[in-house]
Order: sequence, then structure tokens, then C-alpha cells
Amino acid sequence: MSTRSRILFMLAGLLLIPLYFMPFWSISMTAPQYPEGIGMYISINDLQGHNRHDLQSINTLNHYIGMKEIHKEDIPELRIIPWIVAGMIALALAGGLIGKKGILTGWLILFVLLSIAGLLDYWYWGYDYGHNLNPQAPIKVPGMSYQPPLIGSKQLLNIRASSWPTWGSGFLVLSFGSAAAALYMEKIKKWIRK
Repeated sequence: MSTRSRILFMLAGLLLIPLYFMPFWSISMTAPQYPEGIGMYISINDLQGHNRHDLQSINTLNHYIGMKEIHKEDIPELRIIPWIVAGMIALALAGGLIGKKGILTGWLILFVLLSIAGLLDYWYWGYDYGHNLNPQAPIKVPGMSYQPPLIGSKQLLNIRASSWPTWGSGFLVLSFGSAAAALYMEKIKKWIRK
């Protein structure tokens, strides 16, 4: 690999570091009882409200419609994902130092597979919380489920739920783009030699 490709590959790893300090996803809700909205941020190792009492408000809402309370201790992915990200950072840095195109290609494939797995896991998490409702809930609407959208907005009774990537996801895109640019440069270099 060329020096420029190696630097781009190592940069791809370094661009994942901000994920330890900022959320990569946001879920927000507006309703008549919460006109200014409530919401939560999802980080690789934490869940927190947009504002100080938002998680408590979300859990109160969840109680009335029969959804489980949301506690980060109940989500094992928040303990696993930081290690996966650390592995991806280490692999990119080591791959950049070693300079093998196969490591770069493998890293990109692994990045895509992990991203798909993460989205599927997030969808399943929302499905589980939105469909497995307590039959003793104070508010029951036959046939109603409360799964938040994977991405975008959705009306759930009088609640408008929205789910969007945040700044952390921007660093994921930049990381992938940096590694993809490194691989593209290697392909161009190979074609020029021909």
C-alpha cells in the first residue's frame, strides 16, 4: 500500500474514537403532554436523555402503555460495542502500519457487516420494546404496538416518535469513507501500472 493509503486507513480507525464521547443515534418524542419533546441519545456505551429528566419521562410514558422501562444495564450491547469499536480502531492502525491491502479490504467488509448487524439489532430492540407489552398496562389499545421507527418519524397514538442518526454517525461515515478512499487509491494505482 502507498503511504497515502496507509495514512487514510489509519485515519479511518482514528475517526472512530469520537464514538466514545458522543451519541450516534437519537430518539425523540413529542406529544400534547410533552409539547417541547422528550428524547434519548444512544451512544456506544450509554443511554441518556436529551434533557436531565427525559429518560424518567420516557419510562413513565412506557409504563402507561405497557412497555418495559429503559435502563442501560438491561442492554448488553452497551458493554460489547465499545470493545468492537476498539478492535476496529486497533485493526485499522495495525493494518495501516503493516500496509497489506487485504487487511484494508477485510476491514471494510467487517465495517459493513457490523453496521448491518447494528441496525438489525437496533430494529429488534425497538420491536421487542414496542411489541412485548405488559397486558396489565393502564392504557391498552387492541392491536396497537409502539415500535419506534428505525429511521424517520412515525405517529404512535398521540405521540410523534422520531429516530435519526446524530454527530457520532457522521464520524462512522467519515471513517468508512476514509478507508474506502484508501482502497480506491490502491485500485487506481494498480490500474495505472497496467
